[in-house]
Amino acid sequence: MAGPIHYEVYIRRTVPASWSLLIATEDRKHALETAEDQLSNRLAAAARVTKETLDPDTMEFNSLTILTIGAPEEKKKPKPTEAARPACSAPAELYTPHARALIARVLEDWLKRQGVTAFELLHRPDLAERLDASGVELQHAVQKVAVPESQASGQDLHAVVRHYQRLAEESVARLIKAGRAGLFPSLKNQSIADLAHRLIATQDRTFVMGGVIAHGLADRKGARERLDCLMDMVAAAPPDGQPRALVLGAVEQIASEMLAVRSNLAEILGPSLDHGASLAAVVRMIAPREVERLIGLDPRMALMTPVVEGPAARLGQGLADGYFPKLSTSLARMVTRELASQRRLRANDPVGEIDILRTLAMALTAAAGRLLTLEEVQNAFVDRSKSLVTPDFVAAYVSQCKTVLSEAEYLTRLCENVTGGANKRAAARWLSACVTSLRLENEMRQTTPGGPSVSQKLLVLARLQRSVRAVQLGDIDEREISTAIGVLGGTLEADAGLLSQIGRAQATPVQKLTALMKMITGETAPLGPAADRARSEAIKMLRLPEIRDATAGEAALQAMMQAAGLKI
Repeated sequence: MAGPIHYEVYIRRTVPASWSLLIATEDRKHALETAEDQLSNRLAAAARVTKETLDPDTMEFNSLTILTIGAPEEKKKPKPTEAARPACSAPAELYTPHARALIARVLEDWLKRQGVTAFELLHRPDLAERLDASGVELQHAVQKVAVPESQASGQDLHAVVRHYQRLAEESVARLIKAGRAGLFPSLKNQSIADLAHRLIATQDRTFVMGGVIAHGLADRKGARERLDCLMDMVAAAPPDGQPRALVLGAVEQIASEMLAVRSNLAEILGPSLDHGASLAAVVRMIAPREVERLIGLDPRMALMTPVVEGPAARLGQGLADGYFPKLSTSLARMVTRELASQRRLRANDPVGEIDILRTLAMALTAAAGRLLTLEEVQNAFVDRSKSLVTPDFVAAYVSQCKTVLSEAEYLTRLCENVTGGANKRAAARWLSACVTSLRLENEMRQTTPGGPSVSQKLLVLARLQRSVRAVQLGDIDEREISTAIGVLGGTLEADAGLLSQIGRAQATPVQKLTALMKMITGETAPLGPAADRARSEAIKMLRLPEIRDATAGEAALQAMMQAAGLKI
């Protein structure tokens, strides 16, 4: 090795071959040309150039690939092992939550057309016969399962396909046999409570109760009506014990799969709700007590959180009573997944998106510990905050601002509502670019007849500066933005000679000092040059004995002077 940095050229002579070293050189250009020549002259199927840098501490080379050209490497199929087996080997295994979720995914379109869930498909013979008769639907579903499983485990694809075809046939035959044997009694002539008490001693009680409830939904159309029917079954269930748990378990599984479908959730909560309002309604449904307490503390929460009515309200009451703990957690995780996704909460209303996001943050934080951990809630809002600081969102967010000052106020509110260190810094950069821009300075220094006075502008800047200090930005960002606002305030005061006007005003010394104190403390002017000059003027006035005597009995002014750090 001739030096601390050199370049190595590797080639693959055929597509399936492994990489082999061709040359090592210190000339980067020579290495790149050699790699390209190997391909152009068809001496290799692929070439790669790496930069090797010597670490003087460890005396080891750190490798960095700077060029890869030619045919990509073939992914080698993993060798099958003796332990490799299909994920499901018996019909009973299709009833597990994981298997039902997979069935719901590969048969999503068919289940939507039938208006049913995977749980119902596995418990209704008529649906199983209908799916089996379709042929193509079932065959496609088998392939969707078999292909990725074969690739992941290294099993022979055709063998996996045959296995799942056979498993599907056995499952359909088992379900049809159970239906013909009358295993699923009807609820028309008996109550679900009586049936639950009779089934509790049987071995396959869970399978039978699932079939009974699935058949009870057969004549119901639409998610809203079907959920109402499920809530009727809960109301008619045994009051306690294992018989009640038998009913609630089947109802919870069907409701979970039903509400996992976006179109069903929209129908149940109300089709007029946008995405953000739907999530707020879900949170109100799964955490009604927490949301009601927040509404009691802040009535504006009631305007942002849709009222849950009908079957959704009945389900919400059951969730609040602890009947469906798994469903509560499932819905809460669905909300956090949607928050972490790229889908806008309010597509054409960025201001409203921040409002609804703030509402969701308050509600989920209040329910943290019962449904989700606080860390899960925080991570979801950190992920959502990433979409709030993108150029597209920020441009849409400030597009309705008529002035640069209002744009700065909007961006301050954006800084307040994003979370996560990186997101706070990104939002701070947008705000910093606004308050340090020449546009804002020109706008604030411009005077128009009937427009705001310099005092009013300084008051607005002081309020903006206080808002920036309250949004918990990083020390560097906060100092930079606050300083920029202060400098702008100082420029406005110098242009207008406001302190000179206060000195010449026909007012008492107490009134003049009060005005200066308000500027010094950042109440009527931003902290910075203007406040510093006001402090100097106040010190000059306090040196005069007659002014000190005049202010001696003014308690309010004395308190302001102490707050400003002035010696009395």
